Amino acid sequence: MKNYLLFILTVSLFASCNLSKKPENAAFVQEEPSGNDLYLAVMWQKYSAEYRALCYQSYQQAGQLIQLNSIQDKTLLTPAVIVDVDETILDNSPYELNLIRTNIRYTAESWKAWVDSAAAGAVPGALEFCLKAQELGIHILYVSNRKINETEATLKNLIALGFPYATADHLYFKEESSSKESRRAVIRNSYQVLLLIGDNLGDFSDVFQDRSQHFGFHQVDSLRQQFGTHFIILPNPMYGNWEDGLPKNI
Repeated sequence: MKNYLLFILTVSLFASCNLSKKPENAAFVQEEPSGNDLYLAVMWQKYSAEYRALCYQSYQQAGQLIQLNSIQDKTLLTPAVIVDVDETILDNSPYELNLIRTNIRYTAESWKAWVDSAAAGAVPGALEFCLKAQELGIHILYVSNRKINETEATLKNLIALGFPYATADHLYFKEESSSKESRRAVIRNSYQVLLLIGDNLGDFSDVFQDRSQHFGFHQVDSLRQQFGTHFIILPNPMYGNWEDGLPKNI
C-alpha cells in the first residue's frame, strides 16, 4: 500500500512539472487574449512550419506548371500569371498580430496605415516563383482588392522585396466592385492566362462567391480538376469569404 501511494505521488509530481514547462518558442508567443478569435489563426500563420511548407508546396507546383506551359505552343498573346496580393504575395500577419496586441478590430484607417508602411514581408516561395516566371518571359499581373489609392505604397513594398513586374500597368486594384471577374476579363483580352494564384476562392472565379449552401463545397467539388492545374491556392486562416457561410450561432 505504501509503495502504491509513493507511486501515485511520484506520477503527480512528474505531471505537474510537465504541465508547467513552457514551450521552446515561448518568447514569441503571448497568452491568448480573451475572446479574440484571431489569436490561433495568426499564431499558426506566423509560427507554424506547416504554413511555410504549404506555401512552398503551392509555389513549387505553380513553378512546375509554368515550366510545362513555357515549352508548349503559345498563342499570339503574352503569357501571364494572375496573382492576388494579400496573403498570396505579401504576408500581412504582423498587422493582424498588432490588432491582437492592441485589442482592436480591423478598421480601414489602421489597414491603410499598414499598407502605407510598405512593411509586409513576402509569402514563402512567392518571390522565387515570380522571378522564375520572369525568366521564362511570363508576366506577373497583380489583381488585388487593395484600393487604387494604395497603389503607390504597394509598389514600394513589392519593389523593396524584389518582385518583378512591379509597375502600375501590372496592378489591377479595386475601383468599385470587390469582384475580380471584370478585371480578369480585361486581362484575358491582352494576355494568355496560364495560371491563377490566390488565398481566396474569389481569386479564381465568381462562381465561388456564394457560400450560403453547404459552405460552397459543391462549387469546389464541381471544379476539383482545376485545383493544382489552373488554380493554386495558398493557406490563409486569418480572414476570407469562407467566413460568410458560417452559421451565425456557430
